[in-house]
Amino acid sequence: MKIYPQWKGWSRLLVGLVLCLVLLATVAKASAAAGTDPYKILGVTKHATLQDIRRAYKQLAKEWHPDKSDHPEAETKFVEIKQAYELLSDSERRKAYDLYGITNEDAHLYKERPDYSNYGRFPDPFEQFFGHNFNFHDQDISLFHRLSITSKYYETNIVPKSHHTPQILMFYSDWCFSCMKAANSFKKMIDTLEPFGVTFATINAGHENQLVRKVGVHSLPCVIMVLDGHNYVYKESVYNTQRVVEFIRQKLPYKLLPAVDDGSIDSFLQGWSDNRVRALVIEPRSQVRLRYLITAFHFRDRVAFGFVQLNSQKTQHIQERFKIHPSLDTLLIFNEDSTRPVASISMSDIPTPTLNNIISMNKYLALPRLSSQAMLEGVCPAEWNRPRKRLCVVLVTENISTHDEARQAMRRIAMESTYSPERVRFAYIYQEKQTEFISALAEQSKLKETMLKVVIIWRKDAKHIKYEWVHDATLETLNKSVENETHDIHYNNTKQKLDGAIQRLLRSSEALTYEAEVKDLLDEHAQGLVIRILNKVLLAFEYMTENLGQEHILPALSVVGTIAFILAAGYLMSYLVRLEEENIQKKQSKSPEDKNGKVQNYVPELRLHELRAEKYNGLVRLLKPGCRTIVLLTDMQSRSKLIPAFHKAVWPYRKNKTLMFAHMLIEKGIGWYAELLRLSLSESREMKINPRNCIGTVIALNGHRKYFCMYHAKHPESNRGAKRMMKMTRQLSTMPSDPEAGAFLGMDSSDSETSTSDISEPKILLEENLLDGLPNWLDRLFEGTTHRYYINYWPDFTSK
Repeated sequence: MKIYPQWKGWSRLLVGLVLCLVLLATVAKASAAAGTDPYKILGVTKHATLQDIRRAYKQLAKEWHPDKSDHPEAETKFVEIKQAYELLSDSERRKAYDLYGITNEDAHLYKERPDYSNYGRFPDPFEQFFGHNFNFHDQDISLFHRLSITSKYYETNIVPKSHHTPQILMFYSDWCFSCMKAANSFKKMIDTLEPFGVTFATINAGHENQLVRKVGVHSLPCVIMVLDGHNYVYKESVYNTQRVVEFIRQKLPYKLLPAVDDGSIDSFLQGWSDNRVRALVIEPRSQVRLRYLITAFHFRDRVAFGFVQLNSQKTQHIQERFKIHPSLDTLLIFNEDSTRPVASISMSDIPTPTLNNIISMNKYLALPRLSSQAMLEGVCPAEWNRPRKRLCVVLVTENISTHDEARQAMRRIAMESTYSPERVRFAYIYQEKQTEFISALAEQSKLKETMLKVVIIWRKDAKHIKYEWVHDATLETLNKSVENETHDIHYNNTKQKLDGAIQRLLRSSEALTYEAEVKDLLDEHAQGLVIRILNKVLLAFEYMTENLGQEHILPALSVVGTIAFILAAGYLMSYLVRLEEENIQKKQSKSPEDKNGKVQNYVPELRLHELRAEKYNGLVRLLKPGCRTIVLLTDMQSRSKLIPAFHKAVWPYRKNKTLMFAHMLIEKGIGWYAELLRLSLSESREMKINPRNCIGTVIALNGHRKYFCMYHAKHPESNRGAKRMMKMTRQLSTMPSDPEAGAFLGMDSSDSETSTSDISEPKILLEENLLDGLPNWLDRLFEGTTHRYYINYWPDFTSK
């Protein structure tokens, strides 16, 4: 059988892949056997169900619990059992362990990271043409693939961690020559800065386009530092470690480690009223090392750092006071006692893990203030799953000077306490700041006065706490005239009462009396609205100066200039219009005089004529073609109300020379109006009209073409002719809900019936509302959509 060369290549490739998979499985099994096997720790098989794993864990936990077992390695064994159970109870981590032998807690993150490790494993086409000496892919490019993350990982991990630790991101792409050249420099950067606490990751720009636009990547490769939730672009073309260090220094907060000398040491150490521990970084150099800056940034919420330069004449007193070695780096941590540090370390190069461990164990004052929810979580964490209770002894005070003595006494008790901080913590709280928290404790226990009282709490979970008030232990301020002996007796009694209550509640069989549901504490250190706005403005200005180049600034200035020009032109036009209106008002306010000096009456631009017999021919019969007269029907009572509304409605049409406007008293023209309506009907009948129902009617008369259009608030107008209108009128007139609908056309039987209906009808139009629909009707009139009522001749106008 003939085998083609290309099939030979693929068969070799498949065989190689199978061998690699077998080798990886063997290595994973060997590493799992060499390390701790969670299945063996729990004593279950690899095919055990979740119920079997839980059952085995409960049995082993009871047997090896440190409180129930006297074995010297019970605690270590218990930790291994717990870690094995956490691994096998998580389906994703268990699967990762079974397949690859991964046991670390971040195994679930591997599924979020694209696997680029196999890129470049297949035969390179350039090598086939140019030989095996042509290496297109640098070997170090695999480093980018191993550290590659996704947008989701960026949002859920990188941004939150950046509030405590700088995060360096390298953006690259698969076929980027510059990225391949920068790989070795990036590796050296990781080796140098990672021990200081800086975290590194890479992002494939081809797979995360949205994130590339979000962080402002300008070219590839590109280094971005995420610090305190903000992105800062490294714009240098050379990826030198020293330049990156200077870049990080510039972006860290200003005065993170202020200089401290002999003149400012006391004020610095005694400034713990801000609820932060004091720490001195002492170095025999003029500039703080990056490792100390990063550590200070990490613990800035709990520790206030100061820098002491050893080779300065201004710090000689500090060196002698604390016995500082002149050539070593030294870290001193102080609580409320500024005379001696609670922790210290001196080395030529203090490792970052050592710094973090020492500061973490001493980051709280002897008597911290519960000033935020984060402080409460650190001092009194929720430990519902721990067998031993962790108590917090809290003094309720106010932020006034008269309570300083009570807080000082509580601080003295905390410093003299022999309890481990892991079991008992002492703290105080401001009642006026944390009103809801204190009110919840007082409400359940029905305690009326909580000031200067001591409460012992144990946090059951994040929202529920158990507590008990120590009523016998009072720290009320004593009068200064009281003798020291009496003061000491009072202090000793209070301390004895507290010790007795603490020892009793530490027993596992003893329970706290009350339980309450509380809300999160108010953050007393939160910035005000003005400060937050200023910070946002400064951050925006910094972002623009860092990321906007000339190609961005010029279009932005063009847009801003265009908007400013439009606003200025609009303001100028409105100003000119306002001047013109003021001039017109001034001219109208001045009464013109004739030649004889007599004041002439001002004649308005719109004239309303009264339709009478002597003006009838001029307003109706002798109208020129295309001209119309619009007439309002009123009576003596409604005249003063309807004419102003009619004048307002027809005012926009005052300059139309084909229109004339008039009003007619229905008492004088009732005969003419009745005859006009009779001529518009298709049948001859006698018209009986109630004059009151005709008030508010507007008729548009076309004298030349002999037709008129009619408006009334209840006029059932239709485009299908007079018969349809009469039919609708009859239907409306017979409806009990609105008997006035056809009254203006003479459909009422008598005035008495109308008056009776008016009394019983709740929805009656008032005179003020009769002309509300007139502007809309005028629009339809000039559009030609209103119904026209044609007549053969205009009736004579005879006064009543």
